[in-house]
Amino acid sequence: MNYTLHQLNIFLEISRTKSITQTAEKLFLTQPAVSIQLKKFQEQFSIPLTELVGRQLYITDFGYEIAAAASKIINEVHAINYKTLAHAGKLTGKLKISVASTGKYVMPYFLSGFLQQHPGIDLVMDVTNKTKVVRSMELNQVDFSLVSTLPEKLSLHSIKLMPNQLYLVGNQQIEIDSNAPLKESLKAHTLIHREPGSATRDAMDIFLKQHDYIVAKKLELTSNEAVKQAVIAGLGLSIMPLIGIKNELQNRELQIIPIQGLPITTQWRIIYRKAKKLSPAAQAFLEFIELEHKEIIVNKFAWIKDYAKADKNKF
Repeated sequence: MNYTLHQLNIFLEISRTKSITQTAEKLFLTQPAVSIQLKKFQEQFSIPLTELVGRQLYITDFGYEIAAAASKIINEVHAINYKTLAHAGKLTGKLKISVASTGKYVMPYFLSGFLQQHPGIDLVMDVTNKTKVVRSMELNQVDFSLVSTLPEKLSLHSIKLMPNQLYLVGNQQIEIDSNAPLKESLKAHTLIHREPGSATRDAMDIFLKQHDYIVAKKLELTSNEAVKQAVIAGLGLSIMPLIGIKNELQNRELQIIPIQGLPITTQWRIIYRKAKKLSPAAQAFLEFIELEHKEIIVNKFAWIKDYAKADKNKF
């Protein structure tokens, strides 16, 4: 036998996806590269690992046994790497974080310095909507979550990071009388919403209800990126977090439309359960955030404060 860890890793992923294409995408390889490595790996065995029926790839029973063995070998190699780093005085382990979808514009900046300091730590970050973020914390599946509204009925520690401001936005062709009542100024326009369970959707619904605005026509999309592209294309208006539209504002693809009562301001917070027993990796990240978060905000997010001041003068 002369197979490599690279081949074991590729075959393990093939056993999970049953697809050369998906395996290539997951491992950032080309399809021919995956096919060649699968062929070389198969040559090590006299019993087939896979079979092709029509255009569908199937894993044989023997193939699944080899995949299970490959998983154990790869896990042992990771363990060796962790132990090596630990003996060298370097922190190791896994950090699990769930992030409300707009938080993807925030969280990487609070992770990059920490991960550079501790290269032995593996990061697992799930970006989803608020409801699923809260659920992952309820089930104790993550160490930390990044949210803009605090979940109810959970006993939590909370670290306040920075404001999350939501504005009414449209493309550059939209013209609205900001002095007219909300119902009058928006009645001719479609409003684009996030899906139920999104914190942005909740904030938008509360704002419209407070102003007794009944939506006559709306679109509902399942990500901030989809909403942003729809607004740029002229499909309607939306209330969106400022943090996610910096480039589009600078490139003049979007504009903030001044409306009384906006921006809506919430707070980005890192939360974790009070009963959570933090791993050494999680404890180190907590200490890093408490020590460094103010400097990170000044260095990476000063533009938000400056932009908010400039925009306030338009009202």
